[in-house]
Amino acid sequence: MDIEPLFYGKHDISSSDVSAVVEVLKSSALTQGPKVSEFERAFSDYVGSKYGVAVSNATAALHLSVLALTPSRPKSFKVITSPITFVSTANCVLFCGGEIEFADIDSSTYCLDPNRVEELLKKNPKDYVGMIPVDYAGHPSRLADFNWLAKKYGLWVISDSCHAPGASFTHEGKIYRAGDGHFADLTTFSFHPVKHIATGEGGIVTTNNEALYKKLLLMRSHGITKESSQMTEYDGGWDYEMQLLGFNYRIPDILCALGLSQLSRAKENLEKRRAVAEAYNLGLKDLPLKLPTVEAGAKHAYHLYVIRTAHRKELYEYLKSKEIHTQVHYIPVHEQPFYIGRYGRQSFPNSEAHYRECLSLPMYPTLSEVQQERVICEVKNFFDKKNG
Repeated sequence: MDIEPLFYGKHDISSSDVSAVVEVLKSSALTQGPKVSEFERAFSDYVGSKYGVAVSNATAALHLSVLALTPSRPKSFKVITSPITFVSTANCVLFCGGEIEFADIDSSTYCLDPNRVEELLKKNPKDYVGMIPVDYAGHPSRLADFNWLAKKYGLWVISDSCHAPGASFTHEGKIYRAGDGHFADLTTFSFHPVKHIATGEGGIVTTNNEALYKKLLLMRSHGITKESSQMTEYDGGWDYEMQLLGFNYRIPDILCALGLSQLSRAKENLEKRRAVAEAYNLGLKDLPLKLPTVEAGAKHAYHLYVIRTAHRKELYEYLKSKEIHTQVHYIPVHEQPFYIGRYGRQSFPNSEAHYRECLSLPMYPTLSEVQQERVICEVKNFFDKKNG
């Protein structure tokens, strides 16, 4: 009998999702229509921000965010981020003519360590314009600490929260949500199929800053406005003005309709992810593994469930032979050939130790108890054979 393959992530499309998309397909607006702003408002409400600008993907969201925050860029500027992230977090700075400086991760949460960041800032404070902490796997970054550094050194903060819609943390007795805009100038999210909310491709920038919001709206669509109140001259209903150099980073109404439908069960699915994580914690606790750590006062969003083992490659291959397809998140960005060629070989011990051992187990809301028990049993079987 064939065994059903399991993957580290999986999207879930319901009949309601299909109906929402079909409704737009039958409408008069497939793009630049009402569903875009409806989705922006709904997602902003979900994370607690004032504004949201939906775009074609999360890389576009990061690119526009850096551009919006560095309007009069110096000839050379630097931004600090984590090596343990997808390459787009670093690439977006290079897109804008800047340079990336990496700082090591916290060995417990695997998020960018604010202490390592300040070590860089103390050496050459005038070199840097901003920081991009990453909510790795869904664990919220220490944004209050990054906000403090930003105020101290005159920097901006973009929070890469692509893994973390629904995550939260406690600061001075108050709960803050990823993307709520209290400690970051801009926050980016992803709607890739394996993320919490799937639109196929897509992303969004959230903010509480109205000026940045209006600028992002322009930049998303060629720098063009059709709002007569914003134009230097207005000749009639056909008129438009290009006021800055922008991009075509628009997202279609079709995808936003899918996003709205997915968003309607986002809270429910987040709780399911947390239940999967609890079951893994219980089932794997007696094995020679390092399981995810959640800081006090934080609520993890569990885009990924990442374990660590010195036998990572062997476990990966064993599970693959059992049709359980895991993944590694991530190859450190500073070890990619492009970045070695640009900056030479660098060393970030915590990031490199994490990469040597990390493995993402299947994690998604529709992972059944039977499927999860299969994963747990096969991980146990691997260590039983290794110790036998």
